[in-house]
Amino acid sequence: MSRSVDAVPVGRVTGLWRYPVKSMGAEVLSEARVDWHGFEGDRRWAFIRNNKVPSGFPWLTLRECPGMNGYVPSFVNPGQPDTSPTVVRTPDGEVLNVTDPALGRSLDADGAQVIRQARGVFDTFPLSLITTQTIEQLGDRLGKPLDVQRFRPNILVEATDDSPFPEDDWVGQVLCFGDVRMRVDKRDGRCVVITIDPLTAERTPAILKTVVEDREGCLGVYGTTVQPGNVAIGDIVLLEPL
Repeated sequence: MSRSVDAVPVGRVTGLWRYPVKSMGAEVLSEARVDWHGFEGDRRWAFIRNNKVPSGFPWLTLRECPGMNGYVPSFVNPGQPDTSPTVVRTPDGEVLNVTDPALGRSLDADGAQVIRQARGVFDTFPLSLITTQTIEQLGDRLGKPLDVQRFRPNILVEATDDSPFPEDDWVGQVLCFGDVRMRVDKRDGRCVVITIDPLTAERTPAILKTVVEDREGCLGVYGTTVQPGNVAIGDIVLLEPL
């Protein structure tokens, strides 16, 4: 792996997730392959409501369907996610192919159409990262612990620096973990999705209100791949100097 000899350790990887279907439940990973389009298999499928007025954001998401977290996608051949058939376990325990019309009908009364995008269906950038410190700091401000899945990251990092929101200082720089180099492009602007409990689908508006008032609406960071490779739980995270 090509990296600066002056790279400084700033943390370690403690969580990895991909989301085969946009806004559905996460697939927990112990390691992942990162290519130019983010994690292999990440957000390769998305649903569109049949009655949706055409717009720049046509996707059916947790905003409209908070129960989507209860649908858990997986790959029949997990080692080859970009070519594998994709199945979804519904909240009732039924396992359906992602293309089964019955799945779209269970998500939306008017039905929903699934599409596949080889490059992934991302709101902005293909990689998202947040630190344990950031989640703990927000939880402290709200007086309650917060589930990391409210924030739907690909990568969770336990930073060596205990100062609040350490990833903010990484914007504009390159992080290295495993064989991967990731440019941290911008802070992650948040929406109502973080108010939705991933287990119960109940909403807590105070979470977004606090992020807007205290954090300019941002929490965690977005990034892009500079060098593809593999990442695993426990990998040391290095920050390349400017």
